[in-house]
Amino acid sequence: QVQLVESGGGLVQAGGSLRLSCSASGRTFSSYALGWFRQAPGKEREFVAAINYNGDVTYYKDSVKGRFTISRDNALVYLQMNSLKPEDTAVYYCAAGRRTSATIEQYSSWGQGTQVTVSS
Repeated sequence: QVQLVESGGGLVQAGGSLRLSCSASGRTFSSYALGWFRQAPGKEREFVAAINYNGDVTYYKDSVKGRFTISRDNALVYLQMNSLKPEDTAVYYCAAGRRTSATIEQYSSWGQGTQVTVSS
């Protein structure tokens, strides 16, 4: 089992940047794929980005390609978010799973989430 804690959310103006961090603990963390998902009010949780166990494969939601970058370093995973838009406003969740995937069901461990608000 992997335990995850997100940080780095906040309020930013459109066009600004934020970097989210997710701290992970657990003996087998290094073998897990990691993902970032988000959930806006009244909407379903959706995939944002994923990275495989050693960091050499990444996937992104089409609408964040070229703006967001996922990376990992030891027991941390990051989501660098640039050129933020109001539609990026959501609670962002870090997740760990055995497969690199855009599918929520592939992830078995979740953090509590961190709020990102982008003002226009």
